[in-house]
Amino acid sequence: MNGFPIDIVLAIIGIAVPVGAFVWEFVLVGRKRLGYRVQMDTPVTGEIESVFPGVLPQLRPGGTGASPALQDLSVVLVRIENSGATTIDSSDYAVPETERVGVRIRFPDRRVIGMAVTELSEPTLGDWLRPGTGIGTTEDTAHQVGIIDLPKVPMNRGDHYKILAILQRITGPHESPAPTVRAKIKGGRVAETRSNSGQSPRLLALVAFLAVMIAVQYVVGLRGPEAPPDAECASGALDLVGSSAFEPTVRAAAAAYGKRCTGAGFTFEFDGSDRGLTRVDEEGRNNPGILAVSDGPKGVGYPTLFPRTLAESVFSMVVHPGVGIPDLSVQQIRDIYAGRVSNWKSIGGPDLPVRVVNRMLGSGTRESFRARLLGDDQPPAPSTTSCRTLAVTNPPGPAFCEVPVTKDMLRAVAELPGAIGYSENADATAATDVRTVTIGGHAATREQVLAHAYPFWSVEYAYSNGELPADSLAASFLRYLTNGAGKDVLRAAGNTPCSELPDPASCTP
Repeated sequence: MNGFPIDIVLAIIGIAVPVGAFVWEFVLVGRKRLGYRVQMDTPVTGEIESVFPGVLPQLRPGGTGASPALQDLSVVLVRIENSGATTIDSSDYAVPETERVGVRIRFPDRRVIGMAVTELSEPTLGDWLRPGTGIGTTEDTAHQVGIIDLPKVPMNRGDHYKILAILQRITGPHESPAPTVRAKIKGGRVAETRSNSGQSPRLLALVAFLAVMIAVQYVVGLRGPEAPPDAECASGALDLVGSSAFEPTVRAAAAAYGKRCTGAGFTFEFDGSDRGLTRVDEEGRNNPGILAVSDGPKGVGYPTLFPRTLAESVFSMVVHPGVGIPDLSVQQIRDIYAGRVSNWKSIGGPDLPVRVVNRMLGSGTRESFRARLLGDDQPPAPSTTSCRTLAVTNPPGPAFCEVPVTKDMLRAVAELPGAIGYSENADATAATDVRTVTIGGHAATREQVLAHAYPFWSVEYAYSNGELPADSLAASFLRYLTNGAGKDVLRAAGNTPCSELPDPASCTP
């Protein structure tokens, strides 16, 4: 079978199978899907009031606020969502037209003491969840099952709402069965939304198939003629360290370089700009195999480190989704980080104490934040604690905590109600559990920075210990980033390559 294009056939199969799986999952069987997820099922403790302030009085019978003498209580939070690819209308619920109830949440061995709607992805969903729409509680006494009835709520793709319920165990000290959701969607299905941490058998099968296809293509490729070496490539090993904010971009660039230059190997340790500079200072003398990436220029303690400007990077302010403020002025940000704003309601937000999350000293991102937004006249920040301690103690007033790297920043802001922090914009926009805010009405875009409208940006530098040999992997990789195809990777991440600015050396807009 000489001349048979087996590599093309394998490529077609490798594309057709994932596309077919996508069409099957999201067009055929998953086009219309009502999902649900039990996000919390826990005994009532003193922490519930701090996590959901003011909710318990809503759940007590009669609305009097008097605490009933109840035992074996538990709190359950259930998320109902449109997890399909199209809209779910009221007529899509497979119940008689005269029936108001479209969904029933069942709690075996527990009765419903009270319930409340705690979160709406769209405020208009609340019109369908008011008293009189079909929402309510019942009990199947014969089978000892508490039931929450929910109306036939129409939802656009991605819409969701949450039900918080207080339950009382009916019998015995044993653990109650998990809640279940009963509903039927015409031309669709109802399915429990699984956590991303689980391992889907279908996904594993698809990954295994793709792995086999890659292995086969690799074997086929070994039989073909070797491609001539790239004149711009270098082989060897390079250790990349430093800024956690710029980590995704550097990793992507290294992966792209490695595909082109197969003799290159990269290792990564992104635990902060200052730590990366220290490593290059200590280990980089006469060693071209290590480079540090830093948000902003080095400090005075590194006289032998040689800088190269890479790109202009854009940063964003991020807040917990419950804050609900879309824009902050520079002065408001300064007031928040100085401790002058104690509650979000004072600047138009909800009644939530402010939780300020900062990067630790030595972070290049923190220094860029200070230089671009806070300024030199900003007073020292109030005393800080760990974000985990802050989450547990939940003090009533404003509080401050610090984190070492970008991923910890985004996690802390997502987990602390009322939290505010900052991050490299590509990481911030990729995080689904935080919200970015504009600054002074301007979005965090490359165009806004170049127009001198958006203030929060920094210059990314690469540092070596002295000059690099021209034939080293480090020198080749830097040329790839600054003058080669690596600039496409920088732009794709929302950065502006310094070589494309009027003054590449200063890298300013």
